[in-house]
Amino acid sequence: MKRTVLVFGLISGAIITGMMLYMANLCYTNPEFESNDVVGYALMIAAFSFIFVGIKTFRDKQNGGVIGFGKAFLTGLYISLIAATMYVVVWLFDYYLFMPDFLDKYSQHVMHMAKIEGASESELSAKAAEMSSFAEMYQNPLAVVLITFSEVFPIGLIISLVSAAILKRKQA
Repeated sequence: MKRTVLVFGLISGAIITGMMLYMANLCYTNPEFESNDVVGYALMIAAFSFIFVGIKTFRDKQNGGVIGFGKAFLTGLYISLIAATMYVVVWLFDYYLFMPDFLDKYSQHVMHMAKIEGASESELSAKAAEMSSFAEMYQNPLAVVLITFSEVFPIGLIISLVSAAILKRKQA
């Protein structure tokens, strides 16, 4: 199981990490960049589809075609943990070493998008206060880790549960 989890966790992590680096760079270099959450989450789901493949591979090639829900879920959970940890570690390096002013640029981006969407002055003030609060919270490295981890891990967890339910197979 270790090899399967490691291989599929690294593949999944490489995909979501690459996507994150690309999207963060676009937002960082172009404040008029319009992010698309639907595309972002679709790419995360595509990356985490390797959880399904990993569980199936483990079941069919290493476990004799049989796997219970618990073992399947644990396999998916471990793949998710590896991928999410890669995502967090790469973001920490990128943020602290290459984009230390990312939050300033991101705040500008958020404010720009709010103006384009026709936000009123009171809505813009509220958005500015929200971004200021977020920036203050982001000064704590533990908060950065927890926020970044929470961006991707819940999706992996859900896909692990669904994949385990679909792929469980009892002895014939």
